[in-house]
Amino acid sequence: MIRGEQLSKVFGEVQAVRPLDIHIPPRAVTAIMGGSGSGKTTLLRLLAGLERPTTGHVWFAGEDLTAISERRLFALREQMGMVFQYSALLNSLNVYDNVAFPLHEHTDLPERVIRRMVAMKLEQVGLRGFEHLMPSELSGGMAKRVAFARAMAMDPAVVFFDEPTSGLDPISAGVITELIRDTADTVQMTAVVVTHDVAAGLAIADHVILMWQGEVIARGTPAEIRASDDARVRQFIEGRPDGPIPFSRSTTPYAQSLLEEA
Repeated sequence: MIRGEQLSKVFGEVQAVRPLDIHIPPRAVTAIMGGSGSGKTTLLRLLAGLERPTTGHVWFAGEDLTAISERRLFALREQMGMVFQYSALLNSLNVYDNVAFPLHEHTDLPERVIRRMVAMKLEQVGLRGFEHLMPSELSGGMAKRVAFARAMAMDPAVVFFDEPTSGLDPISAGVITELIRDTADTVQMTAVVVTHDVAAGLAIADHVILMWQGEVIARGTPAEIRASDDARVRQFIEGRPDGPIPFSRSTTPYAQSLLEEA
């Protein structure tokens, strides 16, 4: 579905993603996991064509996203859905208009058809009947589900999720996790989920990629990740403060180099 070759991204003097190869399998849920600052969200944005890599290539639907025109890139991104970390609903639009927005923008469908499609998507996330509510009237969990419905409005080939359970209470997080897994099973959805939530990531994923300091340190099935004997993997999935992954950023190689230069 999506393939990255020698992808890297540098912001100023910070190398957010070091050169890596990555493959996102079709009709499966891939969880990209790692601590804060590990490069997972930057990698997601590279795969979705929201950022241009410093080096490397991203292949989607047989085309190199780094070599095509901006016009063609926008056309290909109509085949992608995105659920942002903070939902990114349009505050001036109600639930119906938020979900219908991509359909209004990218299709010439009559309103009666769009109305039916929006109802189907909201039914899918358990929010049919809430079309009239404004984003300010929604709970965090409801907003995430509306964002999910909007991402699915165009029946995309792949849906990207950036920290879908971030900021949610355990019950709402569980609802979102189950929704992603159930939707993937029902419609054979290709999904890429960025998360630092170990339980959620391992629960929904068919394939896991674990990152640290811009590098992939482990990949495999949830069972293979749980069975890993890599000390960095063990520390992350067990949530231990002590180990090879430092808690303080001042102990990372990049921070140490700055201290030495100073």
